[in-house]
Amino acid sequence: MTSTLASARTIRDLNDAFRRNGFASGQWMLTSGVADLGPEFMVLAIRAVRGFDGFSESNDPYGEHDFGSFNLAGETLFWKIDYYDQTLTYGSDDPSDPALTRRVLTIMLASEY
Repeated sequence: MTSTLASARTIRDLNDAFRRNGFASGQWMLTSGVADLGPEFMVLAIRAVRGFDGFSESNDPYGEHDFGSFNLAGETLFWKIDYYDQTLTYGSDDPSDPALTRRVLTIMLASEY
């Protein structure tokens, strides 16, 4: 296994754990468009992201599980994980190293992209 493949697998595992299990290694953001649809919609959107498993080569070409798209209540939503340093000031130097990386997951309406 090459180091690039090993790194992608590590990033994928970290992203899946973050997305499914909570907020300890980063934070979640909802755009104003998602928030405007109300608290019930926000809860359903978060649940959908946590349970997302629709990864394929076309939407996940690097195998890092850092992006997804789904439909909810007639709306198309995107979610994306970005990697920052521990202070959330700069991009992470190594997203495969949790000591160097804070993840930020953003859920948005496709129309907001």
